[in-house]
Amino acid sequence: MKIAVVGATGLVGSKMLRVMEEYGLTDVELLPAASERSVGKEVEFAGRKHRVVSVPDAIEAAPDYAIFSAGGGTSLKYAPSFAEKGCTVVDNSSAWRLEKDVPLVVPEINIDTVKASDRIIANPNCSTIQMVMALAPIHQAFGIKRLVIATYQSVSGSGIKGLQQMDNEEKGIESPVMAYHYPIHHNVIPHGGEFDEQGYTTEEVKLVNETRKILGDPDIRITATVVRVPVSGGHSEAVNVETRKPFELAQVRDLLNRMPGVMVVDDPARHLYPMPLYAYEKNEVFVGRIRRDESVENGMNLWIVSDNIRKGAATNAVQIICKLIEKRK
Repeated sequence: MKIAVVGATGLVGSKMLRVMEEYGLTDVELLPAASERSVGKEVEFAGRKHRVVSVPDAIEAAPDYAIFSAGGGTSLKYAPSFAEKGCTVVDNSSAWRLEKDVPLVVPEINIDTVKASDRIIANPNCSTIQMVMALAPIHQAFGIKRLVIATYQSVSGSGIKGLQQMDNEEKGIESPVMAYHYPIHHNVIPHGGEFDEQGYTTEEVKLVNETRKILGDPDIRITATVVRVPVSGGHSEAVNVETRKPFELAQVRDLLNRMPGVMVVDDPARHLYPMPLYAYEKNEVFVGRIRRDESVENGMNLWIVSDNIRKGAATNAVQIICKLIEKRK
């Protein structure tokens, strides 16, 4: 089996290689691909060095699967070419997520939406993935009427540039490349992506549209505020949920405890609640601060934390491929 990783030298791409090793996806011919400036470099995978090739060369090799983490422009340009070769593409950019005929997949929730004929599959936004992991069982049991979301997103969500900017600021070094308009060290920036005419950012709009598509319900009312915080890894979310049917908190806890890939960490008396510090380098989604919202009928509050580079990107993509390989045996 041949697997191409497009963007293999980037922050998410390199993590994809590690996750593939962890999931035992090593008995494959790896085709690490990247931009021309990275061609010829080497990446390590499964105990061996692999030479980085160009994206056109990876296409010519006709891999069985290709994982993309190289930006929307690259995905739009090259994903169809891989697909024409019979390759199944899992794309981590926003390029294909809202296309009607492209499945938007979180394996624990909706892997069954992938048809045998699908050649491009979209990986959701990192903030969306961790949130719907907690919301899916709640929606199935009680129906979600409305969501009010505030995210606290780490600088790793902006790639290496975000990490470098914060690191330079912490050291008092002038950053040659700024990922943000303002300093992030000792600061909080309510800005993720580009602003639209209504004053919402692209990151906020993604949370709205992707959540509806994954949960299969266009009628869920959703509003979101995205905030960048000076944390090196791990996104956190405060999510206010209003359900259509009444619920008991014990039922909610039971549903979350039984959801694959979700861990409930919720014992305020012992100061136990999810934090990015403890979610770092883990594949699970952590949920805590579970409590009723007394200001509205059928309301609850959740605090959701996950490593945005792992389950929010690399792990979810690798899990999709593992599930597809399993289904197609």
